[in-house]
Amino acid sequence: MAGFARVIVEVARNREFDYRIPEALRDAVHVGSQVVIPFGKSEARGYVVALLDAVTRPGLKEIRDVAGRKAVVSETMLTLARWMADYYLAPYEIAVRTVLPSAVRKKGAAFIERLQVVVTEKSRDPAALLALRKHAPKQAAALDVLLGGGPAFLNHLAHSAHTTPAAIHGLEAKGFVQISKERFTRDPLANQTFLRTEAPPLMPQQEAALKIIRQSLETLTPPVVLLFGVTGSGKTEVYLQAIKTALERGQGAIVLVPEIALTPQTIERFRGRFGEDVAVLHSRLSQGERHDEWHRIHDGVARIVVGPRSAVFAPVHNLGLIVVDEEHEPSYKQEEAPRYNARDVAVVRGKLEKCAVVLGSATPALESFANVRRGKYALAELPARVDHRQMPSVRVVDMRIEAEREGRVNIFSRDLIDAIRLRIERAEQTMLFLNRRGYASQLICPKCGYVAQCRSCSVALTYHKTTDELLCHICGARQRVPERCPEPNCRDPAFKYAGLGTQRIEVILHKLFPIARVTRMDSDTTTEKGSHRRILHDFRGGKIDILIGTQMIAKGLDFPNVTLVGVISADMSLHKPDFRASERTFQLLTQVAGRAGRGDLKGEVFVQTFTPHHPAIQAARRLDYAGFIDQEFEGRRELSYPPFTHLVVLTLKGVSEQRLQFAGEEFVKQLQPRLGPQVILNGPMPAPLARAKGLYRFQILLRAPLTKQVTDPLRQTLGAFKWPKDIECSVDVDALQMM
Repeated sequence: MAGFARVIVEVARNREFDYRIPEALRDAVHVGSQVVIPFGKSEARGYVVALLDAVTRPGLKEIRDVAGRKAVVSETMLTLARWMADYYLAPYEIAVRTVLPSAVRKKGAAFIERLQVVVTEKSRDPAALLALRKHAPKQAAALDVLLGGGPAFLNHLAHSAHTTPAAIHGLEAKGFVQISKERFTRDPLANQTFLRTEAPPLMPQQEAALKIIRQSLETLTPPVVLLFGVTGSGKTEVYLQAIKTALERGQGAIVLVPEIALTPQTIERFRGRFGEDVAVLHSRLSQGERHDEWHRIHDGVARIVVGPRSAVFAPVHNLGLIVVDEEHEPSYKQEEAPRYNARDVAVVRGKLEKCAVVLGSATPALESFANVRRGKYALAELPARVDHRQMPSVRVVDMRIEAEREGRVNIFSRDLIDAIRLRIERAEQTMLFLNRRGYASQLICPKCGYVAQCRSCSVALTYHKTTDELLCHICGARQRVPERCPEPNCRDPAFKYAGLGTQRIEVILHKLFPIARVTRMDSDTTTEKGSHRRILHDFRGGKIDILIGTQMIAKGLDFPNVTLVGVISADMSLHKPDFRASERTFQLLTQVAGRAGRGDLKGEVFVQTFTPHHPAIQAARRLDYAGFIDQEFEGRRELSYPPFTHLVVLTLKGVSEQRLQFAGEEFVKQLQPRLGPQVILNGPMPAPLARAKGLYRFQILLRAPLTKQVTDPLRQTLGAFKWPKDIECSVDVDALQMM
């Protein structure tokens, strides 16, 4: 039996420490155990990453205690964390913290225990009951409630019987009930009802796709399947039936969704099919709910997990299948170290766990489709909608012509207004998409040209009408709207609100269609717990005629009565300083268009744009993924951008622009000799978002065919280079955005 343990400590930086295991804890300490250890002059918590029979260093300190009855991290998950630390250039202990939610890691995390009351045999004795009703009517009333409803928690029973806990303790003293401590599970779905569903017959294309996935489940040949299906083609039903196969094999499953907004609908479908076997993990749960759901999974009670990015680390027993729905979504990328992509982590975890991985999308990422062409992934296709429903017709509206005809630039084209009015008359529903929240994107003085800017970031402030304030969407800073232009030589009171956001769309729609029931869904209206579910439930129930939203309504949602989708400003994502701008625009337009016509009625989509002939917009109009990626592949290959290289972005932040430039140049001088000829290096140069949260930002960009060609030299240079104390450097491997 091992006498020593190698431990990582949450407060350390990329170091591991050896401790002696005391005799009393030998049976309790395992790889993955959370332990309490002496650390410096205080005490810390850490995780055992290895057990050792002997160590060379004498005088080791002893582990003081073990938290929990069994290991909280499996050896496989520790291996996955080690891979993440190595691949994404992050400290190992930070990677281990990432695979465990804080609700499980933190000191004091525990289940809630409550006093439960159950009846004894004496409560069924007619003579004893008669005597109780005569001498203690309040106790008898509490006993009647218990007999009629079954076991109950003490306080709840006292409330229901209009009595006190003392009276119920009196019942226990008389032998009528027994009171004991029982674990109370905080269930995030406790107040929801789910109708059970049965698997419908599949279309031939779904059967063919499911056959490929089942083969992957049984033989791991292929290990990864890209399920490429048009919007409305029944991908979710394929997932459900693939998971049923995994369950029949005694295995579990993880289903990743890109947005918390998608979780209620996904949970409804999966709970309806699999009942209590389904657990949910996401950041909108309370700490207690996350703790209890995680342990339901860890204890093997729940075998299916649904959630966004972090659910990829769920401790599912005998994992057989990981599904990554809408795999192209950038929200799968973590913004803090380790800057992992949940899609790629799912593939690596699948390899470690020997389980199948399914990546699903109507608009797969170029990286995923490139892996199909390289033979790394198998391709399963769903080229038509279920039940032979038609794809929506997409109309591109040239807003330049509209502006000439109207003599001004309008937010809504005439055609879109007429189409919305027609849907209201027919009692059909409309979704309007604009990927910018707020009322107006800029506050401008028309006299001198002053634009309200954030004091800490190089961006304009957005006006929010509901709170009547200016808000920075980068740092969250808030300002009151000035009464007149702040420029000393101007001071003009005639401010103008330029640009638009979802709030402004909502206001205009109320004026255009006063009888219509209009609701907005963006990060401003979904701050409260359960707000996503409430809005989507009302929309599905027909209580909303027009739903306005940002990208959280653009994918995955299925509402049969939506026959019209309007994209207010298709150019918004097209002209960003990012080589992925065209791909993102095409994906967004195709996905949002796919919300229309998912029922028996044909859908119609209006895309309003000032650049109607752009290849991404034209490809989205034709719903032509193959044509778009062929053209996009050529441009990426010529410029040596992903998927033909791996992109690593170093971001430097500091208070002095000059010091950033100098430190970046010194770093590049040390890095350059270590780089091979295959690596392309650019920078240091100011980032597209040159200043954020009061700090200037510079970037160094590196591209190479293999990640190791960049990360190995980077690791050596970062280990040797001493950054000035006032400069912060972050590394993003396989970066998805360059802002």
